[in-house]
Amino acid sequence: MFVTTINDLYLELSYNHGVVLIIQKVFDKMPKKLLENLPEIKTIIEPFRIRSVEAHGGTTVQERVLALEAAGYNPFLLPSDKVLIDLLTDSGTGAMSAKQWAAMIASDEAYAGSKSFDNFQRAVQDITGFKHVIPTHQGRAAEHILFSNIVQKGQITLNNTHFDTTRANIEYLGGEARDLVIAEGKQPMHIHPFKGNMDTDLLRQTIEREGVANIAFVMLTVTNNSGGGQPVSMANIKAVSEIAHEYGLPFYLDACRFAENSWFIKIREEGYADKEPIEIAREMFSYADGCTMSAKKDGMANIGGFLALNDDDLAMRCRNLLILTEGFPTYGGLAGYDMEAIAVGLYEALEPDYLRYRIRSIAYLADKITAAGVPIVQPPGGHAVYLDARAMLPHIPDSHYPAWALCNALYLLGGVRGVEIGSVMFGMQPDGTEKPAPMDLVRLAFPRRVYTQSHVDYLAEIIIMLYERREAISGYRIVEQAPVLRHFTVKMAPL
Repeated sequence: MFVTTINDLYLELSYNHGVVLIIQKVFDKMPKKLLENLPEIKTIIEPFRIRSVEAHGGTTVQERVLALEAAGYNPFLLPSDKVLIDLLTDSGTGAMSAKQWAAMIASDEAYAGSKSFDNFQRAVQDITGFKHVIPTHQGRAAEHILFSNIVQKGQITLNNTHFDTTRANIEYLGGEARDLVIAEGKQPMHIHPFKGNMDTDLLRQTIEREGVANIAFVMLTVTNNSGGGQPVSMANIKAVSEIAHEYGLPFYLDACRFAENSWFIKIREEGYADKEPIEIAREMFSYADGCTMSAKKDGMANIGGFLALNDDDLAMRCRNLLILTEGFPTYGGLAGYDMEAIAVGLYEALEPDYLRYRIRSIAYLADKITAAGVPIVQPPGGHAVYLDARAMLPHIPDSHYPAWALCNALYLLGGVRGVEIGSVMFGMQPDGTEKPAPMDLVRLAFPRRVYTQSHVDYLAEIIIMLYERREAISGYRIVEQAPVLRHFTVKMAPL
């Protein structure tokens, strides 16, 4: 509750008659004009205290030039001590809380039947409602285990937008990953509250045209990472679920950022303003048959993930593959202390104060740079700001990878590491041909509870400076690449 008057504070604190009388006497002695009609405080206050720090002195321009060349002009290959502000990913890069560290110390490291697994399973079941909880070392392992059991060669999978490992796991099995995000989700500057929504008309048309037997599953990524971190509405989740189940198709959530998606539903969708994020999350999961989860995002942990399902037979088959590839079903590639951290972190990610700060921090950067004319995906997403490289660098053709060029220029100018979400990541087709990605973006993904407002102010200054010098940025060509997920290890050369 935001306190704007003495009356607000009075009502907020008054939980019984005795306390009411005491509070009233206190207020009678206070200067009422001081506390009435308070304006909204614009400064962002991090809802935590920092008790451990990592020192970093930064680098010179000359050092960054040499470091980038040594990395083959691939930000993924830069050593972290050469990076001042690291926005490559928000996956596993956050700071854990005192409660998480305390739980980790008390962990049970038993190979089988660990109490830490019980705590982990209890938290996942409480939030998601799914019957079976299968721990994995991270989200892509959950994807691999699930897809290996349900995707046949030649089958199609339908998503709002598959992310890189999701698509790669499907294509590795001989499947075809199709994206069915709404048209607004492909237009960076278009304002829409839920640009991550799936086009339900196109979903139904695709199922009818391709045939149910040729489709493995339907999935929604919440929030939609490849599409600018955009949320999916509850109405869309429900509609997609109904269509999938009408045709007898399983429906899953890629739930990496389920808490952030819940917050967007709370503040943007009618009927949810008075609901707590955990209530919204539970409703989201109630429409699905299961989910894959990287707990390195909204699990607030440095490692870990899970696959959660309701289907008994599918869960049995997935556990069998888990034992073969990850570990015993009560640890699945995780230490007991990892599971404890996730069990606490899942709830912390749903705390309203944290989510309010998290979403506002991203919007704060977006507001500062768009005021200077910098083109970004609008409205800003939940975990990142996405720079629109195609709009910012029209002089660089798609074949010379404008987002990759922008990403490297950002590092050279300010020591900031982002990641390309564009034609290097998504341009190579399964048959080896090249096709420009629908959008060419630079994602600046914020680790959770790591950077302060002064870091963001510095970042905004660097981005604006880069925008003012954008015509000096030139493109890149590929020198060496892997056949799958090439962006992780590709070697480039400037043109």
